[in-house]
Amino acid sequence: MTVTEAVCTETASTMAMGTAAQELQLKRGEFAIAVHLGLVRVLVQQGGGRPRVRREEVDRLRLQDGFPEALRERVHTVGTAEGAQLLRISPDRFTKLARSGCLTPIMFYLNRYRAVVWLYLAQELAEFAARESQLLAGKSPAWVRSRLAGGADFRAHNWRSRRIERLMSLTEDPWARAAVLAATLDPVQLAEVVDDPYERAYLARIRPEPVFGPAGSPSAREAMGRLMQADEPDEMLWRRVGLITELDNAREARPAPRPGDEWRPGPGNGNGLEREQEPEPEPVVEPEPASVCEPEVFHPDPVFGPVPASEPAPTFVPVRDCDPVRDPAPDPALAPTAAPEAALGLLARLGLRRRASRPPCR
Repeated sequence: MTVTEAVCTETASTMAMGTAAQELQLKRGEFAIAVHLGLVRVLVQQGGGRPRVRREEVDRLRLQDGFPEALRERVHTVGTAEGAQLLRISPDRFTKLARSGCLTPIMFYLNRYRAVVWLYLAQELAEFAARESQLLAGKSPAWVRSRLAGGADFRAHNWRSRRIERLMSLTEDPWARAAVLAATLDPVQLAEVVDDPYERAYLARIRPEPVFGPAGSPSAREAMGRLMQADEPDEMLWRRVGLITELDNAREARPAPRPGDEWRPGPGNGNGLEREQEPEPEPVVEPEPASVCEPEVFHPDPVFGPVPASEPAPTFVPVRDCDPVRDPAPDPALAPTAAPEAALGLLARLGLRRRASRPPCR
């Protein structure tokens, strides 16, 4: 089978994201959430481009009991007013629970005033009400009041942690994993960690995009980029530490492409790509007498064109809401490491000291 026939066969057995959404009777936003939650498995194309969905995956979901209502129920989202009504509390108390970190948003949109409006999974709110009913009535615990008095707002932090955790779980390619963490730092901090401009350009090129591509208004894309960046000193520090770790792994696997570099398929890294050395230029030969043999000319091996990096489909996974006796929605990137000496070594490379953590919730 030729390459063209293989591509045609794979295209015939898969469908575009928009077509899959229509087949599953989901709106674009609902379908994006289904992909984010891992309810719909997507196929990442090795040659780059938008992910696609196998027809077998669509058939599997259509044959499930209660389709399509059951699938729609799992991706149904609510705002503050509807969420408060679902939990049978006031909108003000709902906002306080969300700001203190008890509720994790699944997505957001911008209203007419370009303000961020957070949306929550209705199914997660119902599970939270059954698990933490003591937080829905009576006086709020002291740790909630303390957080709110300090001006805490964990909505963006929890949404960001959920998104990063899911994106990191979708790929084993170290450069793609580093690109996810690079998106959490502002340009100044990123330049401090990644001083090579070619590596920064490569990380920006393979940064994952939403399911349906970079759609939406410029203000929405700007808001997405702003919310993806860590906004708290402790989180910033550990995102930098995580990026350093992924960069070390990525550089061992393969270097970032540079102008003039060529890539060809082959063993040697996770993506099946192997860097090919730049062909040596022909040597400059001084004129020789006719009796001397002609100099040997170097013929570089034929090379293939640059291979675009594949982009993983960004998805989310449900994150357990807060526990009243612990910090809400703990971020794995902020948890203590098993090897503190290794973490200290990374901090030393940053030239920074870890600042005091947030006060415990109790």
